[in-house]
Amino acid sequence: MENYEIGCFVGRLWIEENKGPSIVKVKDNFIFDITSKLVPTMSSLLELENPIDYVKGEEGKKIISIEDIENDINDKNFKTKIRLLAPCDLQVVKACGVTFAKSMVERVIEERASGDFKKAEELRISIGDLIGDNLKNIVPGSKKAQEVKQLLIKEDLWSQYLEVGIGPDAEVFTKAQVLSSVGHGSEVGLHPVSNWNNPEPEIVLAVNSKVKIVGATLGNDVNLRDIEGRSALLLGKAKDNNASCSIGPFIRLFDETFSLDDVRKAELKMTIDGIDDFQLIGSSYMSEISRDPEDLVKQTSSRHHQYPDGFMLFLGTLFAPTEDRDTKGEGFTHKIGDKVTIKERNLGALVNYVNLSTKCPEWTFGISELYNNLIKRGFYK
Repeated sequence: MENYEIGCFVGRLWIEENKGPSIVKVKDNFIFDITSKLVPTMSSLLELENPIDYVKGEEGKKIISIEDIENDINDKNFKTKIRLLAPCDLQVVKACGVTFAKSMVERVIEERASGDFKKAEELRISIGDLIGDNLKNIVPGSKKAQEVKQLLIKEDLWSQYLEVGIGPDAEVFTKAQVLSSVGHGSEVGLHPVSNWNNPEPEIVLAVNSKVKIVGATLGNDVNLRDIEGRSALLLGKAKDNNASCSIGPFIRLFDETFSLDDVRKAELKMTIDGIDDFQLIGSSYMSEISRDPEDLVKQTSSRHHQYPDGFMLFLGTLFAPTEDRDTKGEGFTHKIGDKVTIKERNLGALVNYVNLSTKCPEWTFGISELYNNLIKRGFYK
């Protein structure tokens, strides 16, 4: 993990003694429990007029050091019986797709290859350059975008992915059920039928019910390229599986040290370390996003669609791996045991280990269980 001395970081911690989650803050590289009747959930904290005033004013109970949490994650033994959870709880987890031109091209290739990674390399050569050149510096929904659309239709290269990439309407979908996301140090899951998949390093915005962006964190929008490539109508199967959504390690609240402008300039670095000694290093630069984060938030929630407990919004990624892992021309896909590290200098590092969704711990702690736990602990009557 990074150093958390600058900025206001909040999250959720599972404490075995409580049999449930606590709302926490980071101070002097220690984690403090700041759960209260006013703030029993992360959603309630982000609904406050000024969450930072509460975080700074609540001393809290010192629980564990960042170093000890990190050592447990590195050892993968969790001796402390304390672990970081995804920093969101009652918020719906939404995601935006095809928000970068480079990844837009890869989605078109997936579609044309019908999910067959063996065909993807040939298509990448034949159509990638033409589409990519046409998409440089285009503003989605603009007159220029419409002209390019007509050109690509003429060349028989139009795709539903290009429609949401450069058309007026962004792709926004529900990534995960409430409380189902996993956090820093956890396993992330691949559906066992998938043979072509990859991580997606992204910035995730924390937005409250008033559609106010109050902070940001990191996310891994685990992607099954073969499933979605067969049909965009299989997006739900490709995106929403047990442990397929990772968020964390903490939400950094917006203040004088960190703002949406920092998100717009963020540089995400990602490393995949395989147990076969394979390593892949990638990056995603938010400066290359095709749609502004504020526009994506507005397209997600306004008078047409409300989120009374707020929502988390994945902003999409520039990362679309094409490097061969084993066989020439077959590109990259995950192997069980891969360690995925996503880092950003203002947000820390999110680490997860790849497994099958059927082998990851089952998600059993839902909304009813959360409220029963909070009632038992005295945070609700």
